[in-house]
Amino acid sequence: MKLRIVAGEFGGRRISTPSGRATRPTRESVREAWFSALGDRVPGARVLDLFAGSGALGLEALSRGATHVDFVERSPPAFSALERNIEVLDVAERADAYREDAFAFLSRTAGSVAYDIALADPPYESDSAPRLIELNREQPFARLLCLEYRRRAIPAAGADAVWQRRYGDTTLAFFTSDECGGYPGDR
Repeated sequence: MKLRIVAGEFGGRRISTPSGRATRPTRESVREAWFSALGDRVPGARVLDLFAGSGALGLEALSRGATHVDFVERSPPAFSALERNIEVLDVAERADAYREDAFAFLSRTAGSVAYDIALADPPYESDSAPRLIELNREQPFARLLCLEYRRRAIPAAGADAVWQRRYGDTTLAFFTSDECGGYPGDR
């Protein structure tokens, strides 16, 4: 299956996804909603793409002017697709890919607010969304944490979202670390 980059430098370009159902790529309309809400926060940003899969979110950020993206994905087939996509778009100098568990990666960076924006689309069946919210609250790793999760499984901490929208069965929510408050459109 191929996904399309929605806008920016690579707008219209196609990227690969791993075969099978183990990876659930973010729909184009949902990616567009994320980046419309982020607006002018993306150009010049240092971005983290957790549970990156094929890298669609992070590559969309690069296409829209992010300075650098760190991709974190542990699945070998998804990681292979991610590496191919970085190569096809020729963005290796603006991207680093890590094949490891998202929380293991964050254990090295938590508390340092190393990223302007963290994008995360964890498996819907996992407890990763509420864990990420809590970790960024206690040991901030990003000024703005952007999460996608199943509508029926809204994390209890979801009440703290500074921005939240539903798209069918999908919910998008943005959370700020304490020292970096404000709605994402306020900048």
